[in-house]
Amino acid sequence: MFTQRSESWQAAGAAVSSDAVALSLSLPSEGAGFSEQFAGVRAEVERFIAAGESSSAQQLSPEAWRVQQQLRAGAADFSAVPRDRQGFVEEMLPHAQAAAARLGVTPDLVLAHAALESGWGRKPLTRSDGGNSHNLFGIKADARWGGEVVTALTTEFIHGQKQSRVEPFRAYPDYRAAFDDYADLLASNPRYRAALGVGGDAKAFAEALARGGYATDPDYAGKLAGLAGQFRKSIR
Repeated sequence: MFTQRSESWQAAGAAVSSDAVALSLSLPSEGAGFSEQFAGVRAEVERFIAAGESSSAQQLSPEAWRVQQQLRAGAADFSAVPRDRQGFVEEMLPHAQAAAARLGVTPDLVLAHAALESGWGRKPLTRSDGGNSHNLFGIKADARWGGEVVTALTTEFIHGQKQSRVEPFRAYPDYRAAFDDYADLLASNPRYRAALGVGGDAKAFAEALARGGYATDPDYAGKLAGLAGQFRKSIR
């Protein structure tokens, strides 16, 4: 399992990708902090997604129109998911949609991330009594976490060498809380800023997470982008 790294593991080094989509935003003043600015980003993203097809090209700025086209081009075809994994998609899709709206990405990218980290929900992190921790994203419990903690064996790549370690992970009361915390993590951590607002660009999303240090696997970005591609259909 590939896991979220703590702040001490790797300093922020990810610049915003040149492929990232720029949303038309109603942001606070330039002196506002990052949290205030992202609050503005999130509000605008949620407004845009809520408007959906009711927004005509005339009502959208050029930047927002480009986002709309990207979302259409990256439309997900969940019927293409193997039948034995449809249950996972159906159960998690509402939570993925809420998280995606906050992050400015398409829901299939969030679903793909959850599927990669949890083995489509079949390799869950469990509590000591065998109960479900609902941690689908492999998020570790660092010093800032004040909730329940579970320990589990995980795979890490240290100096290119694959190692197994027992690490502490966050536990949640339900899947909604897990997706909310995941969205909070990506939205509040500057290391993942390049992953925000990329619409349906799976490559940009995956590479931004990898550069930010979400996991130590050197092939993480390719695995995530490839899994997201399983949801995609061609728009002709």
